Amino acid sequence: MSGSTLKPATELARGSSVRFPNESAEYRRAREQLLTEEIELRRHIERVAALRRALPPGGVVTKNYQFEGEGGKATLSDLFGNKQTLVIYSYMFGPAREQPCPMCTSFMSTWEAKLPDVEQRVAFVFVARSPISRLIEAKKARGWTRHRIYSDASGEYTRDYVSATDADAPGYNVFTRRDGSIRHFWAGEMGPSTADPGQDPRGAPDIDPLWTILDTTPEGRGKDWYPRLSY
Repeated sequence: MSGSTLKPATELARGSSVRFPNESAEYRRAREQLLTEEIELRRHIERVAALRRALPPGGVVTKNYQFEGEGGKATLSDLFGNKQTLVIYSYMFGPAREQPCPMCTSFMSTWEAKLPDVEQRVAFVFVARSPISRLIEAKKARGWTRHRIYSDASGEYTRDYVSATDADAPGYNVFTRRDGSIRHFWAGEMGPSTADPGQDPRGAPDIDPLWTILDTTPEGRGKDWYPRLSY
C-alpha cells in the first residue's frame, strides 16, 4: 500500500456520515478527531504487518525437537502437517503449577471456534511443559475439542524459543518450512522490558480479543483485573 495514494486521515474522518441520536456538537468534534487517529492506527497496523512479512529469513532450526501429543510422539516437522507455516503458542502450565495460567487459559479459549478457520491457512498448536496426561486432563476440563496440544517434556524447545532459563512463561513463535528447510520466522518479543511506565506488558497489536474488546469501553482493561479460571 503506497502512502502517496491514500487520502489524508482527516479528510476520510470528515467525510463520515455516521451520527447517533442526541449527540452533541462537542461529542461529534471529539469523535471525528478520534476517528482520524483510528484510521491512522489501522494504517500503522498495516505497515507493521507488511514489515513483518518482509523480514529476511530467520534462523534455521537445526535441532530435531521432540514433543508428545495426544496421539503419541511428534517432531517439530510433524507439527506442520501439510502446511508451510506453523504457529506454536507456549502456555503457562509447567509441572510445578497446580492449575493452568488463567490468562493463558482465557486466551486459548477464544480459539476453540476459530481454529478450523486458522488451520485453513497455517498449522497452529499449543505447547506446555507439563506431562501430556496433565495437558489432556486440563483440555477436557475446559471443554476444548479442537486444540492440538503437545508436551515439551524435555524442555529443549522451550529453552531455545521461549525462556533460556526454562521459566514457566508464555511464548508465541512462528516457523516456516520451505524447500525442506525449517526456519524461525517471528516471535512476540514484547514484554516487561519493553512496556511503558505503568503499563501491563503486552504485544501490539494485542492478539487477545478480550483486551481489544475492553479497550472499546469506558472501563477499559483496567490496572488490576485479570481473567479467572471460573466465576
